Amino acid sequence: MKTTLKPDPTAGGHASFIPAAEIGHLLAETQAPDPSMIRDILAKARGKQRLELREAAALIRIQDPEQTAAIFDTARALKQAVYGNRIVLFAPLYVGNDCINDCSYCGFRSSNPAVERATLTPELLTGEVDALLAKGHKRLILVFGEHPRYNPDFIADTVRQVYARRVGNGNIRRVNINAAPMDVAGYRTVKASGIGTYQIFQESYHEATYRSVHPRGPKSDFLWRLYGLDRAMEAGIDDVGIGALMGLYDWRFEVLGLLSHTLHLEERFGVGPHTISFPRIEPAVGTVFADRPPQRVPDADFMKLVAILRLAVPYTGLILTCRESIEMRNAMLEFGVSQIDGGSNIGIGAYAAEAGGDAFVRSQFKLGDQRTLDEVIAELCRAEMIPSFCTSCYRMGRTGQHFMEFAVPGFVKQFCTPNAVLTFLEYLLDYAGPETRQAGFVQIDRELARIPPGAPKDRLISAMEQIRAGERDLCY
Repeated sequence: MKTTLKPDPTAGGHASFIPAAEIGHLLAETQAPDPSMIRDILAKARGKQRLELREAAALIRIQDPEQTAAIFDTARALKQAVYGNRIVLFAPLYVGNDCINDCSYCGFRSSNPAVERATLTPELLTGEVDALLAKGHKRLILVFGEHPRYNPDFIADTVRQVYARRVGNGNIRRVNINAAPMDVAGYRTVKASGIGTYQIFQESYHEATYRSVHPRGPKSDFLWRLYGLDRAMEAGIDDVGIGALMGLYDWRFEVLGLLSHTLHLEERFGVGPHTISFPRIEPAVGTVFADRPPQRVPDADFMKLVAILRLAVPYTGLILTCRESIEMRNAMLEFGVSQIDGGSNIGIGAYAAEAGGDAFVRSQFKLGDQRTLDEVIAELCRAEMIPSFCTSCYRMGRTGQHFMEFAVPGFVKQFCTPNAVLTFLEYLLDYAGPETRQAGFVQIDRELARIPPGAPKDRLISAMEQIRAGERDLCY
């Protein structure tokens, strides 16, 4: 189904669609939310309905321990109802860290002499992809600094090279993008390469804060970035990802900023973001600002904001990366997060064995979780979760509005759990270590036991037999 495009109510993007004054009023007005109102909001969320700004603000303002516990309990129930035990896995691949922006918090900023600049040549890119394939990855997000050399043609050519690479049974089946905003023509060039999600983090939805931490470079234009995903959707990219960098401004404002962005996309295009990210600022080479974020988010508040996002946007994927500690990542899988990376290395050229050198000086920030992909998967299995490398919705055309047609009625698990089992079985047969393979087969048996007898289960078992016989990449 074609995305419905409504006229831009702000006359071409010359005004912000973030209702900053309203957000301020809502946070002030809901400081002592009525318990009956909270019960109604949680009931609405449990019914898989997206929340409005006032409702999310009321949840943000909760201080009562029992009400806070109710938020987490509802988030757990909602995540299970929508996503089941499935956790989607991916890896970031940093292609180049040249950048003409001067973001205060970023190790890649143009004024940072401590960072080692590098861009993957086609030969080095092949080495990185081969190293990721050898670990079992099938989903990547390619990350680019903002620089003239990383133009739409360069990004599209990089995507095509990644898709073309095959090693044994392995190939990359979905390439997402994290790169600078483009004009509509540029997005069309990138879309033609077959990308999945195009991801742009606004960093901060508080305009004064945004301007203060982006003093120079194209990124200093708040509105150009804010409307970046509008232009992407105008170009036909119907899976987009939004995000805010937690620690720049009050997290309460940023959560409502993310929800405002969601509402804007829904109102204009008929569908909200495919994913939401909420990274916290982490230390970066040569970057004092990142060591002392102006609005550091404590762990308890961070967990609360993720639970609230899960309630506010039930069908949007929530991404938690290896920035966070193992303990934090494991905890958030239960009540909010649906996508994580595993075995990540964010230094330019750091996946390939021959990269050598100090990867941190080619990295944007420091990672908190440095487990291998196999270790992450084994721990997911012990927690009775099913790792998924699925890309079937993307390749079967279940994206944008079409995805929501399946997701909103609750049909996602009917597609995603079987596809998770199939892609995970591939991993176990082709890449897993002995302990992970054993734990993985136990987890697959658990998932099969949860599926009632009938034609769908028989179809899944038949597909599993095909994979055991050597077939790969079956879309359920």
